[in-house]
Amino acid sequence: MIALTKTLVKTVAEPEQLENIDLLNSKRANFLQEVIEGLEDGILILSPTGEVVHSNASANRLCCQFNQDNFNPNFVPPAIWNLCESLLSSQYLFSDKLLILSDEIVLDKSNIFRIRVRLLDLDGFEVPCLLVTIENQYESVKNVALTEVKKFDLTPREAEIWFLYRSNYSYKEIAMKLYITINTVKKHMKNIHTKRQANLSDN
Repeated sequence: MIALTKTLVKTVAEPEQLENIDLLNSKRANFLQEVIEGLEDGILILSPTGEVVHSNASANRLCCQFNQDNFNPNFVPPAIWNLCESLLSSQYLFSDKLLILSDEIVLDKSNIFRIRVRLLDLDGFEVPCLLVTIENQYESVKNVALTEVKKFDLTPREAEIWFLYRSNYSYKEIAMKLYITINTVKKHMKNIHTKRQANLSDN
């Protein structure tokens, strides 16, 4: 009979292995940084006291726009910070759930932004940070409308009208913007709805 005993085997990492690990971690960090910078949405990471820990290029541009084109890398627009404070004050009420608060910032009809805030646990921070995403809803609607233009096989004029309609323009506003009559808008919208129905029936 052979008795087996557990033995603790220490493995010592070779210096070359450590360099490979560091290089791999560095490449991952660079990759993630590029992904975050390439996002159309603004990404802000804030400390619980409102200090900017990180912001991508979109967030910098949007915060500058919210601040009437005055760029300050540490500026958090009041509408965003108020939402963050609401989350911080209510996190204890819902400590067992992931809480995401959202709100809108409306600058004008084509500048509507959805703001979402949630807590984010990060290494190196004793308390959770705040992850803020800023979505340009106009751009989102534009992307959806472009997809629908192809899907419904709309003409260039129908595409213009559909995009404005999806951006919450009234028939009267569409007519004024495109220098056409309201009856022309109605005619095109009727054609668009017919094409949409045909597409829905096919699927």
